[in-house]
Amino acid sequence: MKRLLFISNLKSGKNQIKPHFSSIIDMFVAAGYEVTVHTTQAVRDAYEVAAHRGSDYDLVVCSGGDGTLDEVVSGLICLEKRPPLGYIPAGTTNDFAKSLGISSNMTAAAANVLHGAPFAIDVGVFNDRNFAYVAAFGAFTDVSWQTPQQLKNTFGHLAYLMEGLKSLPSITPHRMTVEFDDEVITDSFAYGMVTNSVSVGGFKSINGKDMELDDGLFEMLLVRMPKNLFELQAIMSAFLLQKVDERYMFSAKVDHVHFSSEEEISWTLDGEEGGCWREVELSNIKQAIKIIRPVDKAEIQKVKEEYEALDIKEQGEHLIEK
Repeated sequence: MKRLLFISNLKSGKNQIKPHFSSIIDMFVAAGYEVTVHTTQAVRDAYEVAAHRGSDYDLVVCSGGDGTLDEVVSGLICLEKRPPLGYIPAGTTNDFAKSLGISSNMTAAAANVLHGAPFAIDVGVFNDRNFAYVAAFGAFTDVSWQTPQQLKNTFGHLAYLMEGLKSLPSITPHRMTVEFDDEVITDSFAYGMVTNSVSVGGFKSINGKDMELDDGLFEMLLVRMPKNLFELQAIMSAFLLQKVDERYMFSAKVDHVHFSSEEEISWTLDGEEGGCWREVELSNIKQAIKIIRPVDKAEIQKVKEEYEALDIKEQGEHLIEK
């Protein structure tokens, strides 16, 4: 009998998975798997379980938000023998699930684990840590993850602009030298992002249109420090329109990049705390982890429309509450 390790963060996304938990396990058992369940108890618990027990199983499935996925991916990357990974998104933003075309419907996502196909995705290395889809620093990192959820739901992308405009007085310029390929850039940046996802912080990535999850390349975006409210507004508008404004932004595809600064700079990895660093070495491990995703293009398009409809529904519900 095939063995399946199910790692679940029951607290993700306001306990979304709890009503579906037993039926999902039943689906796996009915498909012929001997299922071992581990519910996470603390930060880094999912990482420890994946790293120390993952190689004993034919399939690892994780359920939770982007942070849980990050931990499981980081754990599996430590293994010489890496089982394929199934993902049941149960968080607030579920950025990487959107990129992979995995449904936000719990049972549909579980069915995808059983009927989808493994797809080898790139994984990032950040100094001595791994990350699944984004490493970022600076002011707009806080905006994308700290914008109140109700504000996001009610006003959509306008919430991002509104919160960003409020942040000008508190934006700290980060003087950095960025080295990649044969280029060296030294400037004061308000924000920087190295990503492998079409969605970041619940919003579509500005680089998402040409994103490939398995090409060995990350999309890097650097935003220069705005000098005034007009420049900040232009930058935020560029994010909303998903267009790089070359007056204030620099973008490139990179497989390796080095950041250096005189002061320690705070980073986030997959939306979680990434520590403060003066030197950061970022690289891409091409096609490092196999994650199961839908194979039918019509199904992937259906999931895309599902997420768009969900966004509209949430906005409407909050407007009615108002």
